[in-house]
Amino acid sequence: AAEELAEAKKLKETLDKITVELTAKAGEGGRLFGSITSKQIAEELQKKHGIKIDKRKMELDDAIRTLGHTKVPVKLHHDVIATLTVHVKEGK
Repeated sequence: AAEELAEAKKLKETLDKITVELTAKAGEGGRLFGSITSKQIAEELQKKHGIKIDKRKMELDDAIRTLGHTKVPVKLHHDVIATLTVHVKEGK
């Protein structure tokens, strides 16, 4: 259990520094045509940063529906919650 905690803390340090960038089509006022889900965030995190996180660990209350930065809590361990920054920018 101590090993798991140490691993979670190490992963938290990494995740706290990462910004996952996703592009989405948006309309007026930066509202997305659709939304960004924890599944998309998890896939992008693995693709760009080589970090595999179960999407269920991401505590995203609602899918992201606007452009900009969103802080997403990631529960790595019952004592360790990392904060992943997700930057949604407008794509063509």
